[in-house]
Amino acid sequence: MRVCLTSIVISVFILLAAANDEFKEEIFLKPLPPTHLYSFFQFITLVNNENSFEHAHLAPRSLSEVISRFHVEELHLTLTEGQWRHHKWGYPVLDAAPGAELYAWFSEDVEDVDTQWRQLSATLSGLFCASLNFIDGFNTITPRMALWPSGAFKQNQNVTSQLRYASLPREIVCTENLTPWKKLLPCESIRGFSSLLNSRMIHNTNYHSIGVHFRRMCSNKECSQTHLEVKQTVSLVFDYKILKSVDWSLRKLFGQGLPGGCPLASSSQIYVDITSNDTQPFKLTPQPDKIITSQRGGSDTKLALYNIKPDGVMMNLAAKYGNTDKIIVPQPPPLHFNRYVLGYGKEFGGIVTEVTNNYRSPISIVLLENAPWWLPIQLSTLRINGEAESKLVLSQFFSPGRCRQKPYHLELLLRLPARSTTTITMDFEFVFLKWQEYPPDANHGFYIGSALISVNLPTARNYTSLPLTGSTYDSVVNASQPWYPAVFRTNGAMVSLPTPDFSMPYNVICLACTVVALAFGPLHNICTKELGLKPTAKKLTWKQRLLGIFKKKQD
Repeated sequence: MRVCLTSIVISVFILLAAANDEFKEEIFLKPLPPTHLYSFFQFITLVNNENSFEHAHLAPRSLSEVISRFHVEELHLTLTEGQWRHHKWGYPVLDAAPGAELYAWFSEDVEDVDTQWRQLSATLSGLFCASLNFIDGFNTITPRMALWPSGAFKQNQNVTSQLRYASLPREIVCTENLTPWKKLLPCESIRGFSSLLNSRMIHNTNYHSIGVHFRRMCSNKECSQTHLEVKQTVSLVFDYKILKSVDWSLRKLFGQGLPGGCPLASSSQIYVDITSNDTQPFKLTPQPDKIITSQRGGSDTKLALYNIKPDGVMMNLAAKYGNTDKIIVPQPPPLHFNRYVLGYGKEFGGIVTEVTNNYRSPISIVLLENAPWWLPIQLSTLRINGEAESKLVLSQFFSPGRCRQKPYHLELLLRLPARSTTTITMDFEFVFLKWQEYPPDANHGFYIGSALISVNLPTARNYTSLPLTGSTYDSVVNASQPWYPAVFRTNGAMVSLPTPDFSMPYNVICLACTVVALAFGPLHNICTKELGLKPTAKKLTWKQRLLGIFKKKQD
């Protein structure tokens, strides 16, 4: 009897603790000049009692078990198809590298981080139906300067040694990844904003990315108490040429209207960026609940706010432009970049990263290069604007790779001059792989992952952000800071390694099998069958043959 009462008391305590959980959902819509539309979804689940994370009634149980089992302090996973054009579109709310990208911080109690990392990636591979099980020591690095946790950490904790980062630029995002992602939401895809995520529509975009982010957040200003945050995001970029009109609506973008908010959500809000109304006016239907202004670093952004109720009433938000002939020239962001491959032939090549600083003062960045083991880069060939020793390099870290064991890892702390373009060049060698290491489409090429650029932006121009970030003490509506931290990913690259003629073994096998078959058949018949005389039939005269034909016709 005492055991039953104790279990009941514990269950009631857990339910009361989980009752303080909170779920919020948002949609952000922004026109991207000249011919694109940016749509960003975020679903935030806050678990106020971190000790009851496994028993939370809103947080996904499957993900909470993975995080608790492997002692993860912070985790970021993105699956992306397409390339974000920073020079034309500015900065997204959350940047992501093409393909799959995973990095996580483990608890300081974890001694063997590499083993936990491999087990974590394999478990997430099964959870999201992705190829994360291919993450191993030969494509994993530990960044020293480029990545820092965005959540709450202990002051004396060594966050660098507990960090692991890996990317799979060849990973393709499809419906198999979206379906398990939607099952982590409290309302799944039945109600709320997630019902708009129709795979047939979102995979027809120029850019789409899904992500899962977990971190610990401070519950007060002193950070004496923390709570857990699970954020699921979706980024989409629609092309007006595919929509066949600059006028957009939820029904046109997602194939259906919005059937209200999620009943389990404390707030369901839609933000529409109307800053471009002064240059290219458009009309929203229905009228927004209110207009708010976000001020960041001298950049004012007007947002139309819609509060969606969980009443199940179908809603269709539409925007109609008044002047479609006027062309808007996008203003470049303060920092943009480009990446490409040099070289010809099959012996030597090079990777070039161009970073342009359009701001009026110098900007410090950290550039991270993660080259695979089959693309050995040479540190001695590093050139900054054509110089071997440049004053722009403030700090440098290089970890040489090892064949089939670890990648090449380079980090540079650079001080970019004002209104200038800095070129970082490194040479590499082409290597020969084993025939089992080539992919099925070896002649297509081999993908190189994106380079990471970590920077503290001095201005918020072209910096896309939302009023809701999951923390009470992290408001961005009226934020005025001396810098804005951000991590960007450059575009990927592809190289063509020396590839053998895989059709030659096929041709040899076919020829050999044909010769063996033609030679084996007659020899087998001669050796196994007996030769005998066959009696010949009696020859008939022409009269007998003619009479036989008439008899057959009469019958």
